[in-house]
Amino acid sequence: MQAPVVFMSMLSLFEAPIDRSHLFGSICQVFFLSASILTFSIDTSTVRQTGRQAQISNITAAKAVADIIRTCLGPKAMLKMLLDPMGGIVLTNDGHAILREIDVAHPAAKSMIELSRTQDEEVGDGTTTVIILAAEILAQTFPYIEKNIHPVVIIQALKQALSDALATIERVSKPIDTNDEKSMVKLIAASIGTKYVAQWSDHMCHLALKAVTTVKVLQPDGRSEIDIKRYAKVEKIPGGEVSDSYVLDGVMFNKDVVHPKMRRRIENPRVLLLDSPLEYKKGESQTNIEITKEEDWARILEIEEEQVRLMCEQILSLKPDVVITEKGVSDLAQHYLLKGGCSALRRLKKSDNNRVARVTGATIVNRLEDLKESDIGTRCGLFSVDLIGDEYYASMSRCRDPQACTVVLRGASKDILNEVERNLQDAMSVARNVFLEPRLAPGGGATEMAVSVALAEHARSLEGVQQWPYQAVADAFEVIPRTLIQNCGGHSIRVLSQLRAKHATGEYNWGIDGEQGKVVNMDEYGIWEPAAIKLQSVKTAIESACLLLRVDDIVSGVRRQPE
Repeated sequence: MQAPVVFMSMLSLFEAPIDRSHLFGSICQVFFLSASILTFSIDTSTVRQTGRQAQISNITAAKAVADIIRTCLGPKAMLKMLLDPMGGIVLTNDGHAILREIDVAHPAAKSMIELSRTQDEEVGDGTTTVIILAAEILAQTFPYIEKNIHPVVIIQALKQALSDALATIERVSKPIDTNDEKSMVKLIAASIGTKYVAQWSDHMCHLALKAVTTVKVLQPDGRSEIDIKRYAKVEKIPGGEVSDSYVLDGVMFNKDVVHPKMRRRIENPRVLLLDSPLEYKKGESQTNIEITKEEDWARILEIEEEQVRLMCEQILSLKPDVVITEKGVSDLAQHYLLKGGCSALRRLKKSDNNRVARVTGATIVNRLEDLKESDIGTRCGLFSVDLIGDEYYASMSRCRDPQACTVVLRGASKDILNEVERNLQDAMSVARNVFLEPRLAPGGGATEMAVSVALAEHARSLEGVQQWPYQAVADAFEVIPRTLIQNCGGHSIRVLSQLRAKHATGEYNWGIDGEQGKVVNMDEYGIWEPAAIKLQSVKTAIESACLLLRVDDIVSGVRRQPE
């Protein structure tokens, strides 16, 4: 009921004779009542936090998310068992996989979960590190928020710390020869040493390296294109052991030939790929045909048969051994193709069809009228359909320069296979990153401690208020080695002091042995990580901390529905 009061006040303001003292009072009254209307218009179920309260809320939410996955860092990482909405069980220590399954309400917590997804898509590893680091940076800047230092001043210090941290990582990293298989396997082993598949580490490293080198394509401008998401397919088949997994130099998919009499094994096949149905054409929309004579009905059936026969004749004129289509194959078409000595597979996924085209050199044809000899794929050495367990799997193998592959994973159960697949994807991402940017940074928290020591030294030369938030970033970087020590049951204060002393003398290759909780030289211990992952982790963590510190108003809640 505030609006009429404001309206009356405004009328009296314009009707009364002008008196400066009354005018000022009336204007103040209008603004006061307008503000009360604004407050009144926000529903009572809505929660609003402003200023320092909003920033404290964001920092608390970020720390809560980080605490969930803090124990998932390092080789002694604990597993999390999650129940997904469909009733399935997720058993993993992968930060991104855990946060993907968690449902949160706080906007800052959602922003933190988005960080892990960005990190996973960009470089494929370091998802746990980036969340813990971002939360620790926010936690370290919290005292300065309480001391009323303006967030913009803190953000400026964080931006300066980011550029200095990136320069330090570049300084401590070293180049690697990507053609040296032994070094590459050792590097990938460091990545999956913290995962469930660590017990099959050597086998998994060779699988990941072979898969990435298979899909690597050199572009005309000299760059390498490595699309593991599209061309390195993972086929999970329950049964056997994880050590039975292998990389197929071609593609495999869960399909059988459409007719039981068709050949299931063909050497050096001629492969034809279609994106059109081998059935009689139907009307685009509902089609009605009125027939007055029985002969017309017989003629319609004849036309349909003639159409299918004509399609099959067009296909068989090129003498293919295998025909694969993304659409259906009618019984009559199966009959004609069988007579022509051709094996057919139907309803193949578009992504699988693209892989088959890449490994065989075939072209996917949309119109049978446009078929020509160059559309036939001849690079495949063997087409076979095998019964594995109780399912039929068709495979194209022994391909010449395949440029696509299938990693066949075996394991005791679906849960184990899902976890092995997640670990393998991380390993392939690490291998891809090194091929694209062949530089390594020391692991085991050594890089983070080197950054921390470098920033702490530089903080002493800064003047003014910015020195304190800058020092806070230096302290925050120590969270990674500290967490590694804590997760393996070590004495964090003593070991961290020893590590800090090593780095203070310039020995930046020293880090934490995640198994024993001791200080070791990473050159001798052999734990190195791609510099691209470290750089991306630092960028993402500091930029997200800046983003959350810039927020000074949170309005959350759902408006009540009118009754």
